[in-house]
Amino acid sequence: MKLKITLENKVYEVEVEATEAEANRPIPGYMIQPGAVRMTGAAPMAAAGAPKDEGNVDEAKVCRSPINGIVVKVAAQEGQQIQPGDTLLILEAMKMETAITAPNAGKVLKVRVGAGDGVSASQILVDFE
Repeated sequence: MKLKITLENKVYEVEVEATEAEANRPIPGYMIQPGAVRMTGAAPMAAAGAPKDEGNVDEAKVCRSPINGIVVKVAAQEGQQIQPGDTLLILEAMKMETAITAPNAGKVLKVRVGAGDGVSASQILVDFE
């Protein structure tokens, strides 16, 4: 069976082989028991959450999502002056909240997401002037 696994924002395709004792027992989608599977030939793939071709983007003027998740709260507003470390929004992934903070001082030009939106890793969340 082939699976896709994401580690440190890199997607790997792995081939998994269940041991005979495990073959008749369903494997939960969220947990694999140690020793129950063997990984062979892991090779990096294009990230599933890779940004779409957005043209030439000045990375210093955008904030991208570091993870796949759901926007819980948007703290930043368009036109708002921000300082490094200011909270822009809160993402939830696997029942854990992650604060997305401003990388630099500046002014918020556009907030591209709203509360309840699903986001992918590397998706642009906020644009800066």
